[in-house]
Amino acid sequence: MRKIIVLQFLTLDGVIQGPGGAQEDTSENFKYGGWVAPHWDEVLDSTMGKQMSERSDLLLGRKTYDIFASYWPSHADAWPGINEVTKYVASNTMSKADWKNTVILRGNVVEELRKIRQQEGPDLQVHGSANFIQTLLKNDLVDELWLKIFPVTLGKGKKFFDGGSIPANFSLIEGKVSSKGVIVASYKRDGEVKVAEITA
Repeated sequence: MRKIIVLQFLTLDGVIQGPGGAQEDTSENFKYGGWVAPHWDEVLDSTMGKQMSERSDLLLGRKTYDIFASYWPSHADAWPGINEVTKYVASNTMSKADWKNTVILRGNVVEELRKIRQQEGPDLQVHGSANFIQTLLKNDLVDELWLKIFPVTLGKGKKFFDGGSIPANFSLIEGKVSSKGVIVASYKRDGEVKVAEITA
């Protein structure tokens, strides 16, 4: 079974919009694009380098796919193997894709992903894809969350749980804090929500 792993940068108040640059995602008049860079350090460099070298396939929403497809094909030296892995993109409007090894998921994407997860093959990493992630979370299609939580609040912007989620339990795989206060925390899906009374 293949795992779906969500890699996400988010603020303390859960905003995930436009982390990489001013023009990355300006929808809804978002003005804080590029909030990640001031907090970047060698810990994040090392973490992202390791996670991006996992040789996983990619699973992306349409907007993130377009951003990736306009940049990564000619910058594969910074992400070895990016052009060779399969890129799954969820879109009912795309008719073709020039980036090699792209598979367009149309129609009932949830059912398609359930089938893909049952196949043999590498895990699937989800980067960015703020809108598409809502579909994954609501349909229990996230096996692991690899989060980087930045010490900033933005108030407005697309949020990680904008569309809600299902009750689910996760357990910590890895946790550390960078020199600039970024919490790196990776979790795996771990059954149903557990409840209990706190006793003295």
